[in-house]
Amino acid sequence: MSSVLTVEITSFSFKEQLPPHLFSLEDGRHGGGFVFDCRSLPNPGREEQFKIKTGLDADVAAYLAARKEVLEFRDNTFSLVDMAIKNFLDRQFAFMNVSFGCTGGQHRSVYFTEQLSQHLRAAYAPHVTTRVVHYNLARKGMLPTP
Repeated sequence: MSSVLTVEITSFSFKEQLPPHLFSLEDGRHGGGFVFDCRSLPNPGREEQFKIKTGLDADVAAYLAARKEVLEFRDNTFSLVDMAIKNFLDRQFAFMNVSFGCTGGQHRSVYFTEQLSQHLRAAYAPHVTTRVVHYNLARKGMLPTP
C-alpha cells in the first residue's frame, strides 16, 4: 500500500442544483462514490437558535451528536465508507467521492462532512487525505474566514 487516496467529501443542498463535480470524470475522478441523504435526521435549521448557524458551529454539532438516530446514521455510513476505503487502498485507487446532502446544505450535511473528514484522517493517515467541499456554504458566502 504505497499510494495515497484522496477522499473528497462534499456537503450540499437537495433543494438546489447538485454540485457538478459529484459525478465528474475530470481531474482524476471516476464518476462514482457515495451520496448520503441526511434529510431523515433531526434538522437543526428548524430550531430558532440554529437558523443562521451551520454544522461548523459547536452548538449545532452538539445538538446533532446528542441524537441517537444521528449516531446510528454516522456509524452505518462511516462503516460503508471504511469498507470501500480499505478496498480502494488495496487496489491503489487515487480518488473517492463521498457526499452528504440535506435540505439546505447548511447543518446536517456540513456536520457529517466534517465528522467523516476527522474520522478518515484519524483512522487512515498518511494513506488517506481528505478534501472538504461545503458547496452551498461557499456559494452563499457562509464559510468562516481563516
